[in-house]
Amino acid sequence: MKKALGWGLLFLILTLADFSWAQPGGSPWEKLSPQEQQVLKPFKERWNALSPERQERLRRGADRWQKMTPEDRKEAEERLKKWQTLPPDQRDLIRKRYEDFRKLPPAEQERIRDRSKWFGDLPPERRRELKERWQSLPEPERRDLYQPERKGATEERRQPFKNGGRGRGRD
Repeated sequence: MKKALGWGLLFLILTLADFSWAQPGGSPWEKLSPQEQQVLKPFKERWNALSPERQERLRRGADRWQKMTPEDRKEAEERLKKWQTLPPDQRDLIRKRYEDFRKLPPAEQERIRDRSKWFGDLPPERRRELKERWQSLPEPERRDLYQPERKGATEERRQPFKNGGRGRGRD
């Protein structure tokens, strides 16, 4: 009797464990709020088949979308349209660069964000001038500036592009 009870208990535990592993860990579509369902409507048909991680990312995105101002939403829609018009190889390159960026240490990511913001805040004429200077450099020099850890990329060679090309570091 004890042996049968033991086997029955083992069977029950394995069945419950198997059942719990087979259940998706995400939220069923019906449990989403009406606001989330509205924003995530394009995913309705395949929602329950998405991984829990993907569902969570989409829910966070929907939450951010709902908190955006109308102007921010319009800007985001324009960026999405621009993204969708890019050729697939260019999108792949952008994804690859983003993955590389995410692998960088947080301090380096912050430095790049700061420099990007600084560049974006420049007047359009100054940005164009710096882009032209960059494009006129020979490939090896550009590579050395882009990857300062490469051999031959000395501080003196990078000076023309520090602080907008004035030859001084940012203080």
